Amino acid sequence: MRDKVNIIGGGLAGCEAAYQLSKRGVSVRLFDMKPAKKTDAHVSNDLCELVCSNSLRSDRLSNAVGLLKEEMRLLGSLIMKAADSSRVEAGGALAVDRVKFARFVTESLDDDPNIEIISEEVTSFEKFAYEKVIVATGPLTSDALFESIEKTTGRDNLYFFDAAAPIVSFDSINMDRAFFASRYERGKDYINCPMSEQEYMDFHSELIKAETADIKDFEHNVFEGCMPIEEMALRGPMTMCFGPLKPKGIIDPRTGREPFANVQLRRENADGTMFNIVGFQTHLRFPEQRRVFSMIPGLEDAEFLRYGVMHKNRFLRSPGILLNDYSLKENPDMFFAGQMTGVEGYVESAASGLVAGIMCACSCLGEKRPVFSARTAVGALAEYVSSCASSDFQPMNINYGIIEPLDKKIRNKELKNMEIASRSLEEIICLKEQQSVL
Repeated sequence: MRDKVNIIGGGLAGCEAAYQLSKRGVSVRLFDMKPAKKTDAHVSNDLCELVCSNSLRSDRLSNAVGLLKEEMRLLGSLIMKAADSSRVEAGGALAVDRVKFARFVTESLDDDPNIEIISEEVTSFEKFAYEKVIVATGPLTSDALFESIEKTTGRDNLYFFDAAAPIVSFDSINMDRAFFASRYERGKDYINCPMSEQEYMDFHSELIKAETADIKDFEHNVFEGCMPIEEMALRGPMTMCFGPLKPKGIIDPRTGREPFANVQLRRENADGTMFNIVGFQTHLRFPEQRRVFSMIPGLEDAEFLRYGVMHKNRFLRSPGILLNDYSLKENPDMFFAGQMTGVEGYVESAASGLVAGIMCACSCLGEKRPVFSARTAVGALAEYVSSCASSDFQPMNINYGIIEPLDKKIRNKELKNMEIASRSLEEIICLKEQQSVL
């Protein structure tokens, strides 16, 4: 008899793991606490709800996340199928209509005879004794289950803050001030709000004085890759101009020049009726968001369909706890996947679920486990979370810095990255040819 695998969590990692197991003939119980119970960040009843940005970031192979996505496509990722089917225009990035994306995943798993979806909050692992488990509850893991995880891992755990950017209606954007364009004339997929030096300085001044929501119950430990815009502003008056407000590669059609600063908005749905303010994760109070963000040229009368929110994200000290197949070092029948492992980002979370699902399926079927080396993006992520040598382990996005370098020097960064990508994809293709489980 083949084991039935229990997956806790219906986010990107859990759904990807369930799909990979089912593809290989393994039965799955997928536990998700929605719709009976939701966190403050959840709105939809569907699985795989994207609670922050709707962007899966760059789709170019010269960018490591673009390589990761292509590897996942080669490995038959459900999340990539959902993303490609619900794509909205975003220049060189892969952004999705979040409603269509979640519906695609939910319907795919609902229709799968190998997958039983159970709407139930899991608060401990006692009911899964002697059974295989994949824990993919993500950064919003409930307190009760997190306590059980702490007991199981026997280690202290960390957490960081994450934040979601506001969404405004397209009809409320003043397109006499704003304009469509992508950086370096790579399409016209973003709405751009150019700012003069005075407009920027006035905006900065009000932003750093704005009142924030009360977060006194949590230790203030902000992850660099998802920093609230007001935290960034406090680091110096020009910091935002090297981040989400950078003007580089944008030409204001009214002046024919780069603006002093530039705010971008990205399409939120396929119909283009909603746009999110890129990089504006925040924990400002809602009235303050409206007051300060309305100072951005073009957003003077913006209708806020969703304000930015902040929530607590938790993750494991994975090095020393997890192996590079995402299994628990002291219990090979328990796997972890998603942001809880210390991978950061939608695509990275789904990639960890893909690997955990494949490895767990191999365990159930008695098949040889494939080895994803650090020459691949999926392998490099697994290697990072299982063996990072830093004493201050922090979540990590995929990047070319953690992928094994070439054995030759190439000065041009883009050419070097493309060479690494080519090597990686070739390795994935070879693995698929050598191992039937893939």
